[in-house]
Amino acid sequence: MDGTNRSDIHPGLKVRIVLKQDQRTGKLTEGIVKNLLTKAPYHSRGIKVRLESGLIGRVREIIG
Repeated sequence: MDGTNRSDIHPGLKVRIVLKQDQRTGKLTEGIVKNLLTKAPYHSRGIKVRLESGLIGRVREIIG
């Protein structure tokens, strides 16, 4: 799953996100979802989430 559908993502899920400053390089950061920040049911670039570490980015990969 690629993280573009809000229904696929929930708190406690392990994901890889791209941070705002890493969008050009595409570097992914792994972490656990704390809460979802995107309200729309779908976002073409990925649902924006806050990780338990406090980092914010868009989901690129769902690990499980």
